[in-house]
Amino acid sequence: MSNDVRSKQFLRVMPSPDGTPESMIQRVVRQIGDASLASSIVVATSKAQLDFIERQLPGKVTIVAEPERRNTFPAIALAAAYLADEANVDLSEPVIVMPCDTFTEPHYFEVIRRMGQAIEENRANLVLMGIRPTGPETKFGYIVPAGEPDADGIITVDSFKEKPDEATAANLISKGALWNGGVFGFRLSYLIDTLRAQLPDASYRAILEGYANLPKISFDYEVVEKADSIAAVPFEGIWKDLGTWDSLVGHLQADTLGRAIRQGDTSDTYIINETSTPIICAGARGVIIAVTPDGILVADKQSSAGIKAAVEQLSGRPMYEERRWGWYRVIGTSEHPDGHRTLTKHIHLDPGCSISYQTHDHRDEIWTFIDGEGLLVVDDVLTKVTAGSVAQIHRGQKHTIRAVTPLEFIEVQSGNPLVESDIHRLPFDWDTIQ
Repeated sequence: MSNDVRSKQFLRVMPSPDGTPESMIQRVVRQIGDASLASSIVVATSKAQLDFIERQLPGKVTIVAEPERRNTFPAIALAAAYLADEANVDLSEPVIVMPCDTFTEPHYFEVIRRMGQAIEENRANLVLMGIRPTGPETKFGYIVPAGEPDADGIITVDSFKEKPDEATAANLISKGALWNGGVFGFRLSYLIDTLRAQLPDASYRAILEGYANLPKISFDYEVVEKADSIAAVPFEGIWKDLGTWDSLVGHLQADTLGRAIRQGDTSDTYIINETSTPIICAGARGVIIAVTPDGILVADKQSSAGIKAAVEQLSGRPMYEERRWGWYRVIGTSEHPDGHRTLTKHIHLDPGCSISYQTHDHRDEIWTFIDGEGLLVVDDVLTKVTAGSVAQIHRGQKHTIRAVTPLEFIEVQSGNPLVESDIHRLPFDWDTIQ
C-alpha cells in the first residue's frame, strides 16, 4: 500500500475515537494534543510528502521539508535551525524528537512529558526514552545503564549496543538495559551549539542551501553516541513498530475495509480494498488481502513479513496520490505504435481548492468534467465548467482550475514522456482574473 510518495505513515487504516479511519501521523498528532504536550508541532519530512501532510493535518503542524533525503541527523538539524531562526523559539526551550509511526498508548506521552521535565531540571544534555524489553529482540538498539535508576526512575546512560545477537541481548536485559525507542530530548541550545561546532554557518537558510553537503548519517550515530551526558526515562507498555502486515492487522479498525464479500469460513482473514472492484473471499483463513491502485497482495499471515524483497522488484509510478487540493487516481496508461503515450486520471478537487497555474512541455490534456462546478482558466481566459464540460489544453498553454463545489474530472494526457515533473508553475492571483 505504501510507495515513494505515500509512506505507511499516511495510510488511513487505524481506528480513531469517532470510528473513522485515521493514519499513523494523524493518530500521533491527536495523541499529542490529547496529552496537552506541546504548544507547537513541527514535522520534518521530504518534499514528496508535503501535500499528504497538509491534507491530513491542515493547520495543525508546521512543516520543515528536506530538499532531499539524507537520514535523521540532517533532518533534525534542519528542523532545529528552523525553530531557532525562523520560529524564534527560545534556545532554552526543551525539544522532543519522536517518530510518527509508532503504535503506542497514552502513558507513552506522559513519559515524554517527564523527559521534558528532566531536560528543564538539567538531568543531562540528552534525554532518551528507553523501552522496557519484553524479550531479547535482536532488531532493536539497546541503552545500557551506568547503574540503578535514581529516586525518580531516571537512568544515567553508560553506552549503547546496536542490534545484538540473542545471547548478548539477554545478557544486556539482565543488566537493566532498555530498547532505544528513537525518542530524543534536549534543550534547543544544545543542538544549535552542536551544529555551530561543525558548520561555519549553522543558520536555517545556510543549512537548507547546503543540505546536499551534510553527511548521510543518523542522529544516533552523529549526536547521541558522541554525547557525554545522557539520561533515559523508561517506558513500559504497548510499543510497536507496525512495519509488517502481521503486526498491523491486529490494530485495524475492522477485518474488512472497502468493498468485499465473504463466504464460508474466513476467520482470521483481513481484507483492505482501496478500489471500486469487488473482492470475493471464499473459505480463506489466516490470509491478508490488500488491493490498491498499485497492486494486489494475497499472503498467508505468517508469510506477510517476507514480502519486502518482492515489492522492491516492482516498478512504475504511484497510481494514487493525495495532494493539498484533493487527490487523483491513475485509471490507465497505454503506449501507441507511433510512439506517443496516453495516461488517464480521475481527479478530485476539494471546494475552494485549485491546482497551480502551469504549463507542460511534453503533453496535451483533455479534461472531461463529470461532477460539480469549477472555474477554469486557460491563457488568462476564465470559463465556468460543470458536469459535461470538456476542455482541451495544448502543450505550452497556461492553465489552472478551481473547485467551487467538490469537483471531479477525467484527465487524458497525451505525449511523451508523461511524468509529474513536466510542470512549469507560474504566479497567479485568482482575485485579479475576470
